[in-house]
Amino acid sequence: MLERYVSPLEFDSYTDFYDKFSLTIPDAFNFAYDVIDELAETCPEDIALLWRDEKGAEAEFSYRDIKRLSDKAANVLTDRGIQKGDPVMLILKRRWEYWPILLGLHKIGGIAIPATHLLTAKDIIYRCTAADIVGIISVDDEQVLYRIDEAEAKLEENPKTKGTLRYKGFVRSVHADPNMDIGLREERNCTGFSPWTDFKDLLEKASPKFNRPLSVNTNEDIMLLYFTSGTTGMPKMVRHNFVYPLGHILTAKYWQCVQPGGLHLTVAETGWAKAAWGKIYGQWLCGSAVFVYDFDRFIPADMLNIIAEYRITTFCAPPTIYRFFIKEDLSKYDFSALKHCAVAGEPLNPEIYEQFKAATGLSLREGYGQTELTVTMATFPWLNPKPGSMGKPSPGYDIDLVRDDGSSCDMGEEGQIVIRTDKRKPPGMFGGYYRDDALTAGVWHDDVYYTGDMAWRDEDGYYWFVGRADDVIKSSGYRIGPFEVESALLEHPGVLECAVTAVPDPDRGAAVKATVVLAKGWTPHEELKAELQNHVKKTTAPYKYPRIVEFVSELPKTISGKIRRVQIREASEHSVQRSLE
Repeated sequence: MLERYVSPLEFDSYTDFYDKFSLTIPDAFNFAYDVIDELAETCPEDIALLWRDEKGAEAEFSYRDIKRLSDKAANVLTDRGIQKGDPVMLILKRRWEYWPILLGLHKIGGIAIPATHLLTAKDIIYRCTAADIVGIISVDDEQVLYRIDEAEAKLEENPKTKGTLRYKGFVRSVHADPNMDIGLREERNCTGFSPWTDFKDLLEKASPKFNRPLSVNTNEDIMLLYFTSGTTGMPKMVRHNFVYPLGHILTAKYWQCVQPGGLHLTVAETGWAKAAWGKIYGQWLCGSAVFVYDFDRFIPADMLNIIAEYRITTFCAPPTIYRFFIKEDLSKYDFSALKHCAVAGEPLNPEIYEQFKAATGLSLREGYGQTELTVTMATFPWLNPKPGSMGKPSPGYDIDLVRDDGSSCDMGEEGQIVIRTDKRKPPGMFGGYYRDDALTAGVWHDDVYYTGDMAWRDEDGYYWFVGRADDVIKSSGYRIGPFEVESALLEHPGVLECAVTAVPDPDRGAAVKATVVLAKGWTPHEELKAELQNHVKKTTAPYKYPRIVEFVSELPKTISGKIRRVQIREASEHSVQRSLE
């Protein structure tokens, strides 16, 4: 399957890889038909998806099964009035039904909007209004269903949105009471609008045959809309077309290093773009089965047992997961099948890298990208990992670092990561923000896309993350990246989590502040503050130490789990302003 889209060249070096890698992109490409249905013909019995939940329930699906179920899903969707171009929100956590339903939407040319179950009613209203969502398919969580009904009630009160949400379906859990009637809206005090239907029941009864329409999509049609997590403002709608899955060949084959016949596990809920990176497109194109561990509460020992028991061959997770792993006794687990570990989502602290490698012998290979992109930089197989570095640019990505005036930075100089698109646009790069040309033009103009992330490049061409452009601290003429200070703090055994931000300072312009969550068994006191400050001075540089240290029980985060430094910064600024008054 992969050979249809990638030249069979083997690369001798990173330079060879960057210069010669290319993709063949057919017209009217549709992943569901051109990949899944083809795999169902050529290797029908091969395992595509292995699902297991935290209560021990298990399900296994071959490519033939996935084709049959996605055809059924396409029939259910069309029978419920969903058509080409219709936006449908999927709030399905890690349920196995997500995969055939997503592919069913691809087969009818619909627009899939993956979303997290943590959305509030206000979040749902915002998304439905912004994207004209016509259908929602959700897990059978009563709280989630209530919030959707609550949102629909508000939509019905508005003449502009009344009647826009035409279909609501739920997926019944394998552990659900079969007699539970989720359709009783009176119990949730919401009446007068569309009823809930049992999508899983409809899926079982639907025809397993769905013929490909003559003109289901062009390459430029919208396939996916992702709402960003909103670390600095209202979520943006990231638009991806039908070519997007092919861009993740780089992600899966050359960064995650998935193997034909292997079993890959990426830790991500389906509501986030990370699921597209690690749980479907590139993995199946490369012939690797996808493992899905369906859990609500992350317990490190349980996940480590899963990796060992199911003999996971490749694994990808954010740094937080590895941070909890290294606190376990890793010698108790059989990792003999595990060949490759990747890390992304946030910068990797070198301390985590070193401890994980010492315990397992496995290097963590970092990758960088955004919801708007595929893997943009990574520590590819030809590169020796440098703990804390993002690695080097992916083929097709013309990366530069620029100063505020747009000129290119020198080696070792911090600047904003940009992607130049005057010569080429990487396959899988977003097509702009949906219905917001001004927002798109603000970050992508003159054939340059401004990522908003700051980094520097060393003498070997490796890139090192500094922080979001808005997060970089300017103090007494120095530019201080919060990530470096956070990495230093995390080396201290008393620090579980931390966020470094700027606070106004009349003498320095800004001062460095560390907001710290302490590890179990540690208590806040003035001596510990001084100890942390001195630790940063010795580990980084004296001018980078946090002049203010605040101990908190938890850090403010987005619904995707990313730290909201902007909220900490605004609270600090407000506190300083009040003290001046």
